[in-house]
Amino acid sequence: MPQKILQVEDLSKEYPLPQGSLRVLEGLHFELQQGELVAVMGVSGVGKTTLLNLLGLLDQPTQGRILLDGEDLSLKSETQKAEIRNRKIAFIFQFYHLLPEFNAQENIMLPLLIRGESHSLAQQKAAALLEEVGLRGKATLRPGQLSGGEQQRIAIARALVSEPKLLLADEPTGNLDWRTGARILELIQALHRKKDLTSIIVTHNDRVAEFCERVYRMEAGRLGAV
Repeated sequence: MPQKILQVEDLSKEYPLPQGSLRVLEGLHFELQQGELVAVMGVSGVGKTTLLNLLGLLDQPTQGRILLDGEDLSLKSETQKAEIRNRKIAFIFQFYHLLPEFNAQENIMLPLLIRGESHSLAQQKAAALLEEVGLRGKATLRPGQLSGGEQQRIAIARALVSEPKLLLADEPTGNLDWRTGARILELIQALHRKKDLTSIIVTHNDRVAEFCERVYRMEAGRLGAV
């Protein structure tokens, strides 16, 4: 029986304004089983990135709670949340966020070095991920020497090197042409299945959502199944 990886209960987020407040998310409820690949669709500014920031422990909800792998994240300290982010949650962003002064392999190694793994083990795991994303021969190149698609492949490898439970992707093809973007989505899809991940892709693009098994649409701060 599939394991429940993510539970979201009555999740709301509002931001204070000079007069009153702006409510971005309103009482969200949903859950994901291990192995699910889900899209969250919606127009720009509707709150998709805010949702990912909450799920990824980069922001605090105004109301409600998030359970990851059975743990209530609202009960965790900031130090504990940072450790959970490093070990259980992976992020893929639209603009890659690779460090320009490090080469491809070093960028992939960083999450492991941050959590205290040895340089040799981090190097070994990074080399294996480079192979999996099809960039074995690019290990010593810096981001500026790589194409956009190659940089996103490195970002995917960096996200997965920690063997996370939950993968959060925010418009992962938004900075790429469609042919390159489709290859990136195929790679995410293949690695999702191979590593038995639970994954959420945020997008405004119907063609991106077609790569996912289930689709939610976000409107006026609420989620509805498509």
